[in-house]
Amino acid sequence: MTSSIVVVTGANGLVGSHVVRALSQRGATVRAVVRRTATAPDLPGVEEHVGDFADPAYAAQVVAGADALVTTVHPLGSGRDDQRRVGLDGTLTIASAATDAGVPLVVHVSTAGVYDRSPGVGDVDEDGALVPDDADDYGVVKRDTDAALARLGGATRVLVRPPAILGAGETSVWNRVQPDRLRDDEAARHAVADTTFAWVHVDDLATLVADLATGAIAAVADDVAAGPVVGACTAVNVAGEPATRRDYVGAVCAALGVEPTWEDGPAWTGRILADRALGWGWSPQVGLADALAELRAGIAATS
Repeated sequence: MTSSIVVVTGANGLVGSHVVRALSQRGATVRAVVRRTATAPDLPGVEEHVGDFADPAYAAQVVAGADALVTTVHPLGSGRDDQRRVGLDGTLTIASAATDAGVPLVVHVSTAGVYDRSPGVGDVDEDGALVPDDADDYGVVKRDTDAALARLGGATRVLVRPPAILGAGETSVWNRVQPDRLRDDEAARHAVADTTFAWVHVDDLATLVADLATGAIAAVADDVAAGPVVGACTAVNVAGEPATRRDYVGAVCAALGVEPTWEDGPAWTGRILADRALGWGWSPQVGLADALAELRAGIAATS
């Protein structure tokens, strides 16, 4: 058990709420930052803090005396300007406040979407090429947020890069939003079957983040193979077992009672390599079969 004080932004979101739960289970005191009252998880050790983490004064207040900051917020589905305002500027505001306050660790939930995964690109590790400026807004803004945190200095910074995040929840993109889209839009059911579907379950993602935030995965002096480097900015991929679009789209369509359309075309067929996380002692516990079973059960329950 730990006595760490950890600040978590987006504590009522899919990733944030699971991180809060994992931290609570480890005995941490969690300052759960939310925008609306009574939306933070009601769990032992969790303190709800209502406010705007993009406000420098509020950010300084909420991070004071903390041992770690975990940032999980990004406004999916909005335009690039809004994504930059919240996801980049807001994250940098509270991360800067943490650094100024002497908080030793900042863990940022980024995305494997920062990597170039064009057809022909093979497996991707943390040194993989990043998306160009003309890529989708989400990947570009996340890329730029990572770069801003790398320039920040001071605290040990860890950029956790998950691909598609599976797991039940009202705001789950891959368990709720995408299935709704596949149900309502026939064009969305067209896919190249062998395209890689890189994924991780939210519980396994939360385990890695919580272990970092509480020091169960400790920062090291200079060997990135053993842990994040003290005072530096270290990226780490987190991914489950190999899967394809046939696995994901097929499972969703079967649960919905609609037919997918498999097309020919160029596709990325590499993997998101999580060797670094595995070397730090993390290992995924949720297999593809269980994740897809949970997905199908969720669709059946809401249909």
